[in-house]
Amino acid sequence: MKALLFPGQGSQSVGMGLDHYKNKPKFRSIVGEADELLGYPLSEIMFEGPSDELTQTKYTQPAIFVHSYALFQILNIEPDVVAGHSLGEFSALAAAGAIDFNDALELVSLRGNKMQVAGNDNPGTMAAIIGMDDETVDEICDEATSEIGKPVVPANYNCPGQLVISGDVDAVHKAIDLAKEKGCRLAKILPVSGAFHSPLMKPAFEALQAKLENTKFMRPHCKVYSNYTAEASRDETVLKENVLQQLVNPVKWTQTLLNMERYGIDTFIEVGPGNVLQGLVKRTLKNVTIEGYE
Repeated sequence: MKALLFPGQGSQSVGMGLDHYKNKPKFRSIVGEADELLGYPLSEIMFEGPSDELTQTKYTQPAIFVHSYALFQILNIEPDVVAGHSLGEFSALAAAGAIDFNDALELVSLRGNKMQVAGNDNPGTMAAIIGMDDETVDEICDEATSEIGKPVVPANYNCPGQLVISGDVDAVHKAIDLAKEKGCRLAKILPVSGAFHSPLMKPAFEALQAKLENTKFMRPHCKVYSNYTAEASRDETVLKENVLQQLVNPVKWTQTLLNMERYGIDTFIEVGPGNVLQGLVKRTLKNVTIEGYE
């Protein structure tokens, strides 16, 4: 059984999808439709950059979504299940038919814009903690939050021994100090524009919630695993609520992969720019097949 995995923010690179755009009419058509829907030339930012423009959250998120969805459409793969990391959950929902492309792009564009604004209005940061078990990092976040009086929380359970934390700048730095004291292998600040998957994203959550209320979700063709629960569902109401909740809650990627393996998935195919998710599968599961298309 096979799963399609869709990447999130951080997988972008200038020029992504350009070969497909030149050589695959269906890919070119979807990208052109996105430019028209958005009202600005996203394709130019994807293909020409500059890099510092593509890495702005308001452009990164629609760019990765459009690339991933268009690539899925030209691959003609029938998955047994799908999942996406953070932003990638929207790609997974669209690929599974739970939401149509136009609606998904509107949601992703709004999400990217509001997350960038929230990052500017409520400055925060994120950090990678390497070589430490999940429970210890959870405890460190609680301790740092208590000591500083501002939040820092687990944001991404990426694979065993690799977590990302997110929150107030001082609280994140305190958590880094505590992690080093307790023997982590590496703890470092990440180059991000906000404290994603933390309470500091509440304004973006509220904007996305209002938009989702008026967006039609449909029963997907296959099960979709949600970041918020690490569980699979084909219930459109559940999937809609879960994709909203993940904005201010951690991405349970390790748990998702382990649940997929228990379900019988033995082939994992990353669809979208980069190969980050292939690496996370490799570090989480043994004796599975890992592939990627970008």
